[in-house]
Amino acid sequence: MKKTIFITGASRGLGRIWTEAFLKRGDNVVASVRNTDSLKELVAEFPENLLVLPLDVTDKKASFDAVAKAKSHFGVIDVLINNAGYGHLGAIEELEEEEIRAQFETNVFGLIWVTQAVIPVMREQKSGHIIQVSSVLGVMTLPTLGIYSASKFAVEGLSESLATEVAGFGIKVTLLEPNGYSTDFSASSAVQSKALSQYDIVRAALQEGNKEEDYGVPEATSEAVLKLVDAENPPLRLILGKAGIQWTKYAYSERLKTWDEWQDVSIAAHGK
Repeated sequence: MKKTIFITGASRGLGRIWTEAFLKRGDNVVASVRNTDSLKELVAEFPENLLVLPLDVTDKKASFDAVAKAKSHFGVIDVLINNAGYGHLGAIEELEEEEIRAQFETNVFGLIWVTQAVIPVMREQKSGHIIQVSSVLGVMTLPTLGIYSASKFAVEGLSESLATEVAGFGIKVTLLEPNGYSTDFSASSAVQSKALSQYDIVRAALQEGNKEEDYGVPEATSEAVLKLVDAENPPLRLILGKAGIQWTKYAYSERLKTWDEWQDVSIAAHGK
């Protein structure tokens, strides 16, 4: 069945790949981007099915206006994919205040504004699917990616709560958790703090453990996302990539081990 998908951050990377996949199978797509010229070729190829809107998700009013335009144009919004975001590299001590705020303005606040804007539309429809693009770094961490992880942990918490709040309206929520992919995430789209030499050894160790096989093929995610959008009962969480599955299972097994080891202390702290 033909769907209408609103996707943020659609100009490049996974967002661009998913936009093309939806269009090629006949869906309607509302693609929000900072620079509309980035999708001129797709507009020419899919003039009836693609609506490109300029949007900086950190602008709350603009986010609400974009959703209103999408609803007016296609009459419905079946799926929201909150994909806009970027990575920030830097040890916690290296982070400047404006860098921290900027990371949260886009990855967290921007996601919240678009989500808030689309909920009334989906509530009126009595149906909808909100897909929040998180990361495996939203459930585990790596050194020098702490502020990025913090933003994705925030997305995980608010989206899990959101899922229970809107279920009665017929709205479903999924957290999409990709592992690393061969996109420009850590290149042109990423921001890096001014490095302190004290953390060079940490960066070197991280780089040494970086394996090419841990990075997935971006185009391979399309089929998974199409299946997710079409699922009658989509999962609350979906990991993309075999490395992410392995890392997350290990991270949770370590947490369970620690909780078990300290269980007596935890119970005693209850006080009764």
